[in-house]
Amino acid sequence: MSTIQIRADKLYEICHNVPKVELHCHLFGTIRKDTFLYFNERAGKPFTDEEILAFYIRGEKPVGVLKAFRTLDAKLIKYPKDLYRLTYEYLEDAHTHNILYTEISWNPTGTALKSGISFKDAQKAIVDAIDDAEKKIGIQGRLICAVDRADTGEKAVEMVDWMLENPDPHTIGIGIDYRETDRGPELFHDAYVKAKRHGYKLTAHAGEYESPWQNVDYVVNTLHVDRVDHGYSMLHNPKLVEQLVSEKKVITVVPTNSYYLRNFTPEEWAQKHPIKKMIKLGLRIHPNTDDPTLHDSDSTKDWMMMVSCFGATISDLETFSLNGVDGCWAPEEKKEELRAAITQFFEKYL
Repeated sequence: MSTIQIRADKLYEICHNVPKVELHCHLFGTIRKDTFLYFNERAGKPFTDEEILAFYIRGEKPVGVLKAFRTLDAKLIKYPKDLYRLTYEYLEDAHTHNILYTEISWNPTGTALKSGISFKDAQKAIVDAIDDAEKKIGIQGRLICAVDRADTGEKAVEMVDWMLENPDPHTIGIGIDYRETDRGPELFHDAYVKAKRHGYKLTAHAGEYESPWQNVDYVVNTLHVDRVDHGYSMLHNPKLVEQLVSEKKVITVVPTNSYYLRNFTPEEWAQKHPIKKMIKLGLRIHPNTDDPTLHDSDSTKDWMMMVSCFGATISDLETFSLNGVDGCWAPEEKKEELRAAITQFFEKYL
């Protein structure tokens, strides 16, 4: 089926109903507007409603989500029940877009040091929400503890120590996020080595915001991550692209990434966006929401963008779906279940 036909009569149906996994989604980036406003009201309104509502307006020059995340840690998230609420509401929302399995990133360092909730209590609240959502609505969730790259390498190692002191089968790996500028992955080498030595899976934000391609090279060839988040600047190094194509490394991409919305005009955005090039180069990409509510998006919209903005076909969508399964850290039995659901779904469209 051609791209034109998808747009005309089947795009929403396919992108909404396709069985999905989500591999690149930040817990704070899923917060519902009403929940954000409630937390602010409870805290005595340290921020005006207008300041909070601005986080939910995209436009051509969207407000960065990092400010919202720091606001939540510093002022608004105060109790384990807050993390339970965020997690359960995200899983409810994800389920409405037929996400069957999701790996949720959260930042323990900020939560422990700014919100004052211990790692043990925070992890338990999130896990309780995951278990309740699986029982009640059927979606399965797992956790990625994300290094805060604005902090020190020592704090990153401390985060891994917390994981080791409080093991939970829901916590399956580590990542690294927040702004990449001047905070290269080499600063967090020891945390990655320690996590890998103890059996945790590894991913990393690298090559976002047009940061150096060397960051992608480092996480792939020195840290030996299992998958890459974003990875866009690898396009500046053809040999690195060739390696990742050959190795079939899964790369989680984000159609609604704020950097490109701010730096490209609406007329040039889709044509210059790296995702369009990544599809053509045969990189093993998988689309994700990143921060769905704060990006004013959802997985259905993001998957539709892969077609309407970047020229993907229905066959590509099936490939992206299966890439996500191969890149996830679920047990093989769960992966087989997901692959079967995806393959069966696409049989009626291909």
